[in-house]
Amino acid sequence: MENSASSKPPTPASTPSSRLAAAPSSRVSSAAPHPSPSSSAPTPASRTVYSDRFIPSRAGSNLALFDLAPSPSHHDAAAAAASPGAPPPSGSTPASSPYCALLRAALFGPTTPDRVASSASACSSSSSAGASPVGSPATGNIFRFKAEVPRNAKRALFSDGDDEGVLFPGVFTTRGTGPRKIPRSPYKVLDAPALQDDFYLNLVDWSSHNILAVGLGNCVYLWNACSSKVTKLCDLGVDDNVCSVGWAQRGTHLAVGTNQGKVQVWDATRCKRIRTMESHRMRVGALAWNSSLLSSGSRDKSILHHDIRAQDDYISRLAGHKSEVCGLKWSYDNRQLASGGNDNRLYVWNQHSAHPVLKYTEHTAAVKAIAWSPHLHGLLASGGGTADRCIRFWNTTTNMHLNCVDTGSQVCNLVWSKNVNELVSTHGYSQNQIIVWRYPTMSKLATLTGHTYRVLYLAISPDGQTIVTGAGDETLRFWNVFPSPKSQSSDSLSSIGATSFVRSYIRQLGAGALMYTMLGLNNIGQLMMLIASKLEYAKEAGEFLVQCPIPAGVVSCTVALL
Repeated sequence: MENSASSKPPTPASTPSSRLAAAPSSRVSSAAPHPSPSSSAPTPASRTVYSDRFIPSRAGSNLALFDLAPSPSHHDAAAAAASPGAPPPSGSTPASSPYCALLRAALFGPTTPDRVASSASACSSSSSAGASPVGSPATGNIFRFKAEVPRNAKRALFSDGDDEGVLFPGVFTTRGTGPRKIPRSPYKVLDAPALQDDFYLNLVDWSSHNILAVGLGNCVYLWNACSSKVTKLCDLGVDDNVCSVGWAQRGTHLAVGTNQGKVQVWDATRCKRIRTMESHRMRVGALAWNSSLLSSGSRDKSILHHDIRAQDDYISRLAGHKSEVCGLKWSYDNRQLASGGNDNRLYVWNQHSAHPVLKYTEHTAAVKAIAWSPHLHGLLASGGGTADRCIRFWNTTTNMHLNCVDTGSQVCNLVWSKNVNELVSTHGYSQNQIIVWRYPTMSKLATLTGHTYRVLYLAISPDGQTIVTGAGDETLRFWNVFPSPKSQSSDSLSSIGATSFVRSYIRQLGAGALMYTMLGLNNIGQLMMLIASKLEYAKEAGEFLVQCPIPAGVVSCTVALL
């Protein structure tokens, strides 16, 4: 059986023995792939093309996607280049829209040329010269060769928020033109007589119920941040002094470490002592809660775990430090305990080991300042004393030293903000300042001064906006340094910075890339909710990574899951 251009297509009834299935046929024009708009030659007769699962037909394929045939947008761009005054054809979508420009700049860098524009210019120049454009079927080339992008050009898919003006010039206009303004003066100052000037003590802590606990001499006082009411919780007597205080997560129980090595647990709502544990031989300068488990660090070089539900004073002893334990913090998932000592060592322990699982010896002075990041699992910050003056960052998941920043003075305390990816450090010799840092660039957002002694004590309010600092000048100073959670989820993102980041981890989600275009999103909360609803299966795929810069005021965002 022959198939010619003039033959009639066979039917299953007329050719029952045909090997071709009754697949839908298509008529493909045999005209040249680049017909000239001014050509008046008649269209040649069409021929019938049969296809089945073994003989594919490409009549319905969009070859313009592979640059094998010019797309209508190419012709429109070429026509527009040839006649600038002519109106654009109806129904055509401009390929250089702000969305396309944003997506192209974010994926391939700000210096990447527009493919459609460059193809249009090539078509126009080639048409004037009487030649086919590069990459057209007339020349048989599949690949298009363009000018090389400079090697130093920014081609990062995940860019820092400070680079949005470089990546998207003229695309967005944000209301926040500069960094967030942080007040340089405290909004409240309280007298704290007998507040000790001792680097190794921890005498200030802020509860989840907005109650500030302060150890002054041999007494502990509670200050209600809502009513400014002061309550005397306990008096240890003339033979003992307060060395540390620490609130439980629920905010109802307060632990007090004393100079005689005792650890007391108080019910703050009733101002009643419910337990006293006498297991340390020397003063207890560090306390850390993990649900009903209380960890205490002492000058006797040991760390004890106390279960306040158990009858025994302690359930386990951790030994490893060669000098006084002065820093102690549980991670936010309550799986790792970080401890710092006067032996210049930083150790990381797990819940079930009596020996440290990670040992860091890079500090050259006492390690009192310890803080876990609430934004990234396993990110730990630590600060060294006068001989060290450095803030170091560690990844306890991979056991890597990430960064080191020389602050120029003794690092006394560190605390992360839970509202933004920033942290605060307090310092002693020789500048006695408070510094607000942006992570991970570690650029200084503000330097606060006012204390005349070393800023030894630091705590953060439960809403994450206010910090309180204490020093040997016997004052407590309250500073507004962080934005509120509401401002992070409102339209006024520019008031707290030009760009916010949504970070998580993605691994092995399958071949290729999933691209979600989410319209109508103007805050991080909506974005996180949408990602969670779209990617429930990602929880079973392991860690997943999505980093999406959201410029202030932008209501359109594209998240690429690679």
